[in-house]
Amino acid sequence: MFGTSGIRGPVGEEVTAALALDVGRALGAETDRVVVGRDPRESGRLLADALAAGLRECGTDVVDLGLAATPTVARAVAWEGADAGAAVTASHNPPADNGIKLWQRSGQAFDAPMRERVAERVRAGEPDLAAWDGLGGRTAANATDRHREALVGAVDPARDLSVVVDVGNGAGGVTARALQDLGCEVETLNAQPDGSFPGRPSEPTAEHCTSLSTLVRNSDADLGIAHDGDADRMRAVTADGDFLSGDVLLAILARAAAEAGETVAVPVDTSLAVADHLEEADVGVTRTPVGDVHVAAAASEPGVAFGGEPSGAWVWPDETLCPDGPLAACKLAELAADRPLAERAAAVETYSIRRRSVEVGDKAAVMDRVRERVTREEDEETVSTLDGVRVEREEGWTLVRASGTQPLVRLTAEARTEEGAEGLLADAESLLSAARRDVS
Repeated sequence: MFGTSGIRGPVGEEVTAALALDVGRALGAETDRVVVGRDPRESGRLLADALAAGLRECGTDVVDLGLAATPTVARAVAWEGADAGAAVTASHNPPADNGIKLWQRSGQAFDAPMRERVAERVRAGEPDLAAWDGLGGRTAANATDRHREALVGAVDPARDLSVVVDVGNGAGGVTARALQDLGCEVETLNAQPDGSFPGRPSEPTAEHCTSLSTLVRNSDADLGIAHDGDADRMRAVTADGDFLSGDVLLAILARAAAEAGETVAVPVDTSLAVADHLEEADVGVTRTPVGDVHVAAAASEPGVAFGGEPSGAWVWPDETLCPDGPLAACKLAELAADRPLAERAAAVETYSIRRRSVEVGDKAAVMDRVRERVTREEDEETVSTLDGVRVEREEGWTLVRASGTQPLVRLTAEARTEEGAEGLLADAESLLSAARRDVS
């Protein structure tokens, strides 16, 4: 039921009001007070209503934030003295999708045992409903202003900046307001919340953010910021209009966040460039499965100063254990005020990396075959199955792993040369094709 980032799928097929009701009832079995918020997708209000109804049926009070960024929902759990939070969102997925992500009071997403308890109750279908006079209440609240205040208090830009913020028609407008309060000159793109995402696709990639890059390049802006639909992700553009790769951005943010002797948590699909850049500052790397849940869990451990994913999820554990795109935007503005992003990016030595996603129906069975083939054909010390199958080569590495949120298998290959990366990607493609033939 829960992938690496919560429940997600097509509305009316995998994600329905009935499912949201069941999740609310299951969550209500162990909570007295729950915060609920949603991104602007067309189905969001309906699903939030069903989720709230399930919670209230079990006697749980609901604090309704309405339209709110996912990191706002996560932070509000503690602010509202709640036991849990629920964000109705499909994050960066297409507009036809929606989902539910659950949050602890610490700001961390529900871990695997917590998710499984909810899933078991849903499967059992035996909710513990309250009596007519014990139903939970539902009150409205606004946590966005408090989130903005927290962002302003977390950074201190050394000079005024000009920033373009591409909200992506999502829920991340708090970023623009926080940057304005910090003294920045802010211009916005796609700032009107609209769950059909008419301005651009929700996922903030270089291909989707060409308007942002062009506007920053042709203006006096110092940087550009882009969010996805629920603003848990943040990507960036330099003053020259160059869209920073996720690995370079991870290296920049991690280097600034960690001190010598500390560690940074990154997923297994992160470039070696990050570890090399951090090694120069005597900062170590601990690798996790892909997914902000795993990165945040690692970031909560002693000695880990920061956690990040190349996809755009960034975690500062001293601030919050949720990926907070608006916080990342403000942190990056602080860095850009001290030294241009282009200069920081130039200091990160990069290698040739290739990524490809392949649509696969029975991805679990296919990945089983991939593991079988690799463990049979490769030396044991070169293989890691922490998440998917990663194989170390003399010239680089490959990773084959199933997406936790979509019917895709993702291929990653990195090498010191372009030819090496292309060759390793071809190897990964051949491995996946053979595994698919085994299943068919």
